[in-house]
Amino acid sequence: MLRWVFLALLVVPIIEIAAIIAVGRVIGGWQTLLLLLLESALGAWIVRREGSRTWEALRTALRSGRMPSRQLADAALVLIGGTLLLTPGFVTDIVGFFFILPLTRPVTRAWLEAAVARRLLGPMGEWPAAGMGGRATGGPTSGDPTSGTPWGGPTTSGRGGGPDIVPGEVVDRDDS
Repeated sequence: MLRWVFLALLVVPIIEIAAIIAVGRVIGGWQTLLLLLLESALGAWIVRREGSRTWEALRTALRSGRMPSRQLADAALVLIGGTLLLTPGFVTDIVGFFFILPLTRPVTRAWLEAAVARRLLGPMGEWPAAGMGGRATGGPTSGDPTSGTPWGGPTTSGRGGGPDIVPGEVVDRDDS
């Protein structure tokens, strides 16, 4: 993860400078500067409007007792988009607008939810079953997958290596 952040900090400014120079060659230097300033002003207005809408939706969801998952995702997207709009340049502004605009935010929200699920659930899409000594689907994996508990510790019998197994036979009383 840190590697990607470092790479982005190196590559994004180079891309932005190249884009600004390319736009400047086409429309002129002063017009490019004016366009960057207009983009920033428009972005600030949209961030303020969408941020207050998102904040109000979050407060409404909390007051009604609902889990505000969509509202929290929207708040994160507005925050990320606003940060990208504060960064001078055309490429980051395009991505920032994509994160903030109500028309494109559902697409970005779906991408964010998929990225978070992939990060939390891991490659197998499994979630440890707390206290069961085994694994169930639905969340991130943690600990040693060969041990008996999700956190890598021993099972209740102290042996480790999996849940306690009691040999026996299942008898269905309805068949007797």
